[in-house]
Amino acid sequence: MAAAALQRGLCFRSDPGMAGGMEKRSRKRQVLSFFLCLCVSLGACETIRYSVPEEKKSGSPVANIAKDLKLDVGKLSGRSARLVSKSSKQYCELNTSSGDVIIKKKIDREDLCGQRDPCVLQFEIVLENPLQLYRIEVQIEDVNDNSPNFSKNEFVFKIPEQIPINTRFPLEGAQDSDIGTNGIQSYVINPNEHFRLDVQTLDTDGTKYAELVLEKQLDREEQAQLMLILTAADGGLPQRTGTARIRVNVLDSNDNFPQFSQSVYKVQLMENSPKGTLVTKVEASDLDQGSNAEITYSFGQVPDKVLKLFKLNQLSGEITVLGIIDYEERSNYEMNIQATDGGGLSAHCKVLMQIKDMNDNDPEVTLTSLTSTIPEDSSPETVVALFSVSDRDSGDNGRTLCSIQDNVPFALKSTLKDYYELVTQKPLDREKVPEYNITITATDRGTPRLTSVRVIRVQLSDINDNPPVFNESSYVMYLKENNPPGLLIGTVRAADLDTEQNAKVTYSALPGNISDLPFSSSISINSENGNVYALQSLDYEQRRDFQVTVRAADGGFPPLSSEVIVRVVIIDENDNAPFILYPLQNSSSPANDLVPRSAEAGYLVTKVVAVDGDSGQNSWLSYQLLKATDPSLFAVGLQTGEVKTSRPITSPDSVKQKLIVLVKDNGEPARSTTSTLNVLLVDGFSDAYMQLLDVPQEEEQQDTLTLYLVISLSFISFLFLISVVTVIAIRLYKTRQCREQYVPSSRNFYRDRQFPTNPAETSGTGTLPQSYCYEVCLTTGSGTSEFKFLRPLVPSLPADPSVAGGSIFDSQINSQQKEKEWVRELNHKVAILAKTVLKM
Repeated sequence: MAAAALQRGLCFRSDPGMAGGMEKRSRKRQVLSFFLCLCVSLGACETIRYSVPEEKKSGSPVANIAKDLKLDVGKLSGRSARLVSKSSKQYCELNTSSGDVIIKKKIDREDLCGQRDPCVLQFEIVLENPLQLYRIEVQIEDVNDNSPNFSKNEFVFKIPEQIPINTRFPLEGAQDSDIGTNGIQSYVINPNEHFRLDVQTLDTDGTKYAELVLEKQLDREEQAQLMLILTAADGGLPQRTGTARIRVNVLDSNDNFPQFSQSVYKVQLMENSPKGTLVTKVEASDLDQGSNAEITYSFGQVPDKVLKLFKLNQLSGEITVLGIIDYEERSNYEMNIQATDGGGLSAHCKVLMQIKDMNDNDPEVTLTSLTSTIPEDSSPETVVALFSVSDRDSGDNGRTLCSIQDNVPFALKSTLKDYYELVTQKPLDREKVPEYNITITATDRGTPRLTSVRVIRVQLSDINDNPPVFNESSYVMYLKENNPPGLLIGTVRAADLDTEQNAKVTYSALPGNISDLPFSSSISINSENGNVYALQSLDYEQRRDFQVTVRAADGGFPPLSSEVIVRVVIIDENDNAPFILYPLQNSSSPANDLVPRSAEAGYLVTKVVAVDGDSGQNSWLSYQLLKATDPSLFAVGLQTGEVKTSRPITSPDSVKQKLIVLVKDNGEPARSTTSTLNVLLVDGFSDAYMQLLDVPQEEEQQDTLTLYLVISLSFISFLFLISVVTVIAIRLYKTRQCREQYVPSSRNFYRDRQFPTNPAETSGTGTLPQSYCYEVCLTTGSGTSEFKFLRPLVPSLPADPSVAGGSIFDSQINSQQKEKEWVRELNHKVAILAKTVLKM
């Protein structure tokens, strides 16, 4: 930035509210100078000086700073304008509504600055957004509010009568707290014939002092005592005066004055010297003898503050420390010392005392502006704080160095004299360090060095710069099939390093399908806690696993998100019982297997083939013989399901063997099913055919007896039995008439129904590869599709040329079929009738 200087003058008229002559005079209150400094980071920095008279009432305006700085009054409050005082007391304040700097507390220039001139109040006007600093100095002008005052009401001089004419007698001056023209300007005495008053001005500070000058010889015999009135007047308007009496006692001759060894004593005194410390010793001598040579020392024209700080021994002339010497309050003192002999003659000397500064003040860190919270994405060189460092000491004792600790991403930049900016230096990350306690260390260059510390706490506000992160790269959840709807499967968790709304994570499932159905119909995810629920019961046999993509999004703007794959594995349960593939179990009569009586032990009779819809050990099947006509004759393979003879067949063994094979899986709990096998022990094909014909007849006869027993027990009444016989007779008559009306069709006639072979053995050995054919006949008038009868068709059996008597085999079929057909039909119809009655 280019630097430029702008100087302008502003004139103001002071309030003419003073009493008396002040109303006759109007002084101009003028801004002494106004400088505008362009700084690197603070923008414009101006120093403005105003003047204001002391003793103005609280609330009196000093100046309109908004007008002088050409600032918009309406923006002062928005820019946090404030007045920062350099002193411990706040004498002025800023009215942000009007832009006026007004007096907060009545100012007494004498209390504030004493005799120091000029008396200046310093403070700064601080504006933010952008940050600007204006230095303000207000000079307090003196008003004549103090009258001259003598330390004594009466001064006594002892003057010998023989003293020569024009002898001078210094007088103690009056004290006036005002300065300049309001201070003491003249001394006068009342007219008399012996003395006149000579008023002199010191070259060093312009102080007025008076001396009595003898104009006419004194004669003790004529007048032994003279009374004079000394009047001190200041130059203020209205003028103020103070008076004191001078008593002159005329003595006999004492013709020698005391003489100091030095007219001026120059000494140096270290500040904070303890009480009783010897400052210097003044010495005066007198050539007279006796009482005229006895000298006493006293302070001359000395302010009251000096009398409180130093003590003068009247006899020895030693000056010692009485109070606390502070260099920062006053750096030098001037004292007039008077030596008076016993005859009343006196002499004067001056003591010029220079106070040496010692490093007794710590540096002070004054915070002007602070932004306690900054966003974590603040760019480098962002101003965090503005502060100044001052030290009341002088020289090297008042020169300061300022620094901060090294392990923070901040730096100090020097701007104006003794002003520093705390700025960001490196990128910030709230997730790593949420706040910083920055220690500002100010050290002077004195000996020993003094240090002061100021800690600034800077907090980082969060921005949404971190996406949610899942605690796992992928999730695998397990769910047992047949689960109840609403079951909790598992939970996904994602954490966000940000805070508040930026760290609020919501979960959702991305669109997808499970078996052509959307995820939403099967899976639900709680948006707040990430719980995954199954909305419906799942079947392992339909689908064994599926994947869902879950998204976690935070609540920042713009929101950040991350995704994770959730694989749901369905665990199989033993919910399917074994299913018998062979032999078929849905026929009207069990399958019949033929075993020749010549079969030896280990002969493969048949094989039970079953499957299980479950998986794993739930599908491991085992076979065992649950029930048999002769358990010792047959054995079932535990793992294969093969039914074999366990011993040779003997003649006592029953021709008809009924086996019930239990098929059980390995689940928990185990599920099972049974398969019923009918085994016929035959000697040849002709015998086999006869046995095949007898088996259905005998079984149907047994079923008929059972039904008769049920009917007898259910209907005890003999009358009901007669009714049943009547119904049976009618049905038999109708049956013969409709027998010739059977029409086999594709709807009620099934031929060549092939049983499935064992899928485990392709060779067909022991799996009954031969085909069985059944003819199923239905009555054309049956509305309930009841079976009329189910009979094997013998021509489907393969012909064996090795068997003798093939013609006999055919004749047996024709004859026996005709004989037993009527009985089988009768039994079957009785069974149907019994079922109908039971339903009634």
